Parts: sequence; C-alpha cells; structure tokens
Amino acid sequence: MTLVPVKTPLVAKKMFPNFVWNIATDDKVIYLTFDDGPTPEITNWTLHTLKKFNAKATFFCIGNNVEKHPEIFQNILAEGHAIGNHTHNHIKGWKTKLQDYLDNIAEAEKVINNQISSSSIVNLFRPPYGLITPMQGNKLIELNYKVIMWDVLSFDWEKDVSKETCTNNVISNTTNGSIVVFHDSVKASKNMQYALPKVLEYFSKEGFSFKSLNF
Repeated sequence: MTLVPVKTPLVAKKMFPNFVWNIATDDKVIYLTFDDGPTPEITNWTLHTLKKFNAKATFFCIGNNVEKHPEIFQNILAEGHAIGNHTHNHIKGWKTKLQDYLDNIAEAEKVINNQISSSSIVNLFRPPYGLITPMQGNKLIELNYKVIMWDVLSFDWEKDVSKETCTNNVISNTTNGSIVVFHDSVKASKNMQYALPKVLEYFSKEGFSFKSLNF
C-alpha cells in the first residue's frame, strides 16, 4: 500500500505553491474530482449519482479514453461538469522527458477540444499519480494550465483499502474548499461506488454543496 497521506500535508502545499491543492473559502463547498475516465463501466453511474444530489464535479479525462468513448464524454459535458486534462496515456511525469510529456498532454488536449463544441478552453491539468517534475509543472503554467493537485485522497483505487475506510478517508478529512480525488475507473469502482453516495449524503446533510473547478 502506498505511503502517500490521505490529507495533503501543509509542507507539500508550501513546496509547490504554484499548484492548486484546495480552494481557500469560508463557504461550505467541496470540489469532487474524478480521474481516469471516461469509462463505460463506471462513468455514467457516477454522473447519475452526482445528479441525485445536484452535485457538480471535475473530470480529469485521459485523452485515449475520450477518443474511445466520445459518447460518455459528451454525457459528462451535458451534465454540466468541468473537464481537465489527465494526459493522453496516463503517463508518469517523473519517468518522462519534458517534451515527450508536453506532447502527450497536447495530444489529449486536441482530442478533448475536438469533442467540445463551445469556445471553452480546457486549462485544468492533473498529473497521473501526482508525479510531475518542477520543470514540467512550470512549463505547463507558462502554457496557461492550472495544475490541480488535491487536499484529500479517497484511496478508492487501492485494493488493500476497504470500502468503509475509503468512505472514512473522505468524510474525516474533507473541509471547506477541499479538492477530493475519486476515480471513475474499473479498478476503483468497488470502493468508489460504495463511498461516493455516502459522502454526498453526509456532506449534503451538513449543508455543503459540490461544485466544479472553474478558473
């Protein structure tokens, strides 16, 4: 099991201040995010569940998946959620040369933009695995991307994490302005399908709303 903490420590946020880790606010707002889709087995279920709670979210999509499942990607757009770039092939920044990394992101950007009929610009980016070098991050910021990290990890993808622990990871660590990571992927589906409705119900009863990221 990974040693990455559920709650991002303040020191990490201070080390990379140009990345977005949470949204500073006194309002009772949570920013749910979903990585790795669109996926036939889980993304439409996720959209349906969010709609039950009038919740908006941000989907960090893999370009290759958008290419393979354009109709599901259109469903995300139709429901009014925000879109982010998650590279074309879910590559690790630490193991990829700068130009190769930028080219892969540009490939995903092209696929995503071809599916968006409006003049909206997809300027949100999340590095797969959170693995990105300072040079890669700085270059993306120069290209007007917002590098979106997180405040809370659900660990829905981790097979050694139970569905109850996944749920508790989010409920116990999320607060005003938290950016929370889930995955609309097959690997994470067992935990996520259990945790997401409970998270939505719990925080809705506490008076929170769920918004998409918008910069």
